[in-house]
Amino acid sequence: MKKIGLYLFTNDLRINDNQLLHHAAQVVDELVCVIVEPTLSRFSADYAQERIYGAHRQTFISQSIANLESNLVKLGQQLVVIRSNHLAPDTAEQTLSQIIATQQITHFFANAHCGYDERQLIHTVHSRHPELITRLPHHSTLFDLHELPFKLSKVPSSFTKFRKLVEHPDVNSDETVISRLPPAATPIATPEPTSTIPLFSSPTDESAVTSDYLGGEDAGLAHLNNYFSHDYALNYKQTRNAFDGIENSTKLSPWLALGCVSPKTIYRHLKQFEAEHGSNDSTYWIYFELLWREYFYWKCLSLGSSLFGDYANRELYSPNSSATSNFNFAKWKSGNTNYPIVDACMRQLNETGYMSNRGRQLAASCLIFELGIDWRHGAAYFESQLIDYDVASNWGHWAYIAGELRPPVSAQTNKQKNANQAQPKSHHFNLAMQTDMYDPDHIFINKWNTTSNKPVLNNNQDVL
Repeated sequence: MKKIGLYLFTNDLRINDNQLLHHAAQVVDELVCVIVEPTLSRFSADYAQERIYGAHRQTFISQSIANLESNLVKLGQQLVVIRSNHLAPDTAEQTLSQIIATQQITHFFANAHCGYDERQLIHTVHSRHPELITRLPHHSTLFDLHELPFKLSKVPSSFTKFRKLVEHPDVNSDETVISRLPPAATPIATPEPTSTIPLFSSPTDESAVTSDYLGGEDAGLAHLNNYFSHDYALNYKQTRNAFDGIENSTKLSPWLALGCVSPKTIYRHLKQFEAEHGSNDSTYWIYFELLWREYFYWKCLSLGSSLFGDYANRELYSPNSSATSNFNFAKWKSGNTNYPIVDACMRQLNETGYMSNRGRQLAASCLIFELGIDWRHGAAYFESQLIDYDVASNWGHWAYIAGELRPPVSAQTNKQKNANQAQPKSHHFNLAMQTDMYDPDHIFINKWNTTSNKPVLNNNQDVL
């Protein structure tokens, strides 16, 4: 019997260092490659008060899919792109089921993923077609589930505890090289095939990085090689909190988020750099940040839908009820809060699709504690705009800032014991102090608050 596989790309839009794709190539005779184009869910659209992704995020996704398609064609494959929207959430499930039936699929391959919606899609496909031979590893992380020194239900409550348990075991960083793929099955017509988007080498100056990230594996690998061809990594810890500057942080997060570049590939380049140039606190800190990503991934997976705030009998949908809250949220989104550092960060986000890690923390703190807005609105807006949106890191960080990164009450078997335990701390930043520390001369503030043509309100009072 002919073995025909379906490979569902999710957040692993790459050929290089793709262990699951390599495995699929070894076990099936023909292969159907499919991707469901990401779209803003109804949940996130409601909270963000946005209908669709921002232009920068949508462009980066489209470029990444086009580059994946191009690289698959070079290996004799094609990419089936399923386009959906939050108004028709069942489209992806129905189309995948149709492909499985018409192509007589026998094997199903997909990254297990930590996102709730993505996992629901995979679960639905598996439930509708229990006869499929499935392989669903976690292969966009440093570790697979079986390599963790604890059960998924026992993910440590804090990053520090998590780090101490996982930072010493060796990362399996052997590179997986794919030189051939099984032929495509019967060609599948798509209603709107992806167009070819020209790709360029990684940007080499700050303006290109902050406004013109190029999506796709080719650009991601070029940027990775460019970063480690300089000595930036030796000073990373001292510069990582800067709001701008290609040399101040790795800027790898956009490609990492979509899996155009894997964390193991970054880890391997880091170790090679250390072997050639020496290691220090800064090079370790790059690994430290990869561990933060790892922590949020497994925390997200363990929390399931509760990560998004439907715990403690809260309403899943609770849009801001007052006109004042809605107005404050709109001011925050447009960069008109009259907190200069936050306004600069938000305008940078809106005009480039990117914001520094320090900026994200300050913007989140402002929305939650200065403006009194439900943190889920901010997390959803970031989801709609960030070119490096990652479900676990984004929603995990927002919940962390708000002090809401905890399991649902309904899942606690001993409520009294839980009540006696320390609750997660919120992280309220002093915006004036943060400005003095990280932008004392207002260089970043002046850059973004003077180039925008949007007016800045003259006071911080609600205008209704």
